[in-house]
Amino acid sequence: MKKSTLTQLLLAAAMALPLLARAEEAMPPEGERPQLAGPRGDFPGGHPRGRFGAPGLPFLHGLELSESQEDKLFQLMHNQAPYLREQERAHDKAMRALHEMRNAEKFDDAAAAKLAQAAAQAQANLTLSHIRTHQKVLALLTQEQRAQIASRQQQGGFNER
Repeated sequence: MKKSTLTQLLLAAAMALPLLARAEEAMPPEGERPQLAGPRGDFPGGHPRGRFGAPGLPFLHGLELSESQEDKLFQLMHNQAPYLREQERAHDKAMRALHEMRNAEKFDDAAAAKLAQAAAQAQANLTLSHIRTHQKVLALLTQEQRAQIASRQQQGGFNER
């Protein structure tokens, strides 16, 4: 490392030390700090057991799920992850190859059509997998939970993808 770069790094570190000291002074004592996440990963002020309402399953946000339902949802999502990753990679690979073909000196129409078909098939597989998963999740819910979802959907309470 050059001497000037090392000097700059040391100077920046020395300037940051007083800021760190002030930040620690401003922090409340350990017992008074807000808890960021509960033991099950739920957040204060949020919905207990509503973790599955975030990525991929927004329609579940705020539902009271039993431990059994959470375990089944986890298993369902865990089991489909490798397939989804495989399809996303196939789609990305085909799209990258198509993108590279756009500026190629020699264009191969048959190869481009084959790549476009592969990208479309991967996208179709992803869409179908999401719909199947949605149906499997609905099957895990009680009649009351499904009614809550239907009610929110009619009121426009959430965006379903």
